[in-house]
Amino acid sequence: QVQLAESGGGLVQAGGSLRLSCAASGRTFRTYVMGWFRQAPGKEREFVGAISWGDGSTYYADSVKGRFTISRDNAKNTVYLQMNNLKPEDTAVYYCASRSRWSRATIMTPNEYDYWGQGTQVAVSS
Repeated sequence: QVQLAESGGGLVQAGGSLRLSCAASGRTFRTYVMGWFRQAPGKEREFVGAISWGDGSTYYADSVKGRFTISRDNAKNTVYLQMNNLKPEDTAVYYCASRSRWSRATIMTPNEYDYWGQGTQVAVSS
């Protein structure tokens, strides 16, 4: 099993920044890709971005491209989501998730991820 734990959420004003962390533990060799998703009340879970542990390749949703950056620290088994220029529409519960392979065709599909964290709330006020 793989355990994922997010942290770093909170309340921020529009235009502000937050950095989320996702620490992986357990059988982390089963994880090759770490993804970030978010879910706002009444909406479906939405892909934010993903990163590969190996070469650090990243992929972002259009809605966050240029504002959000994903990075990883392999030594700490931790992935980060740096969120800048936050907007009220970024308000959601943010989840990290892992999967065992990189596939551009399915990188945005929640059901393709094997393990999930418990989520951390991000609220952006206008």
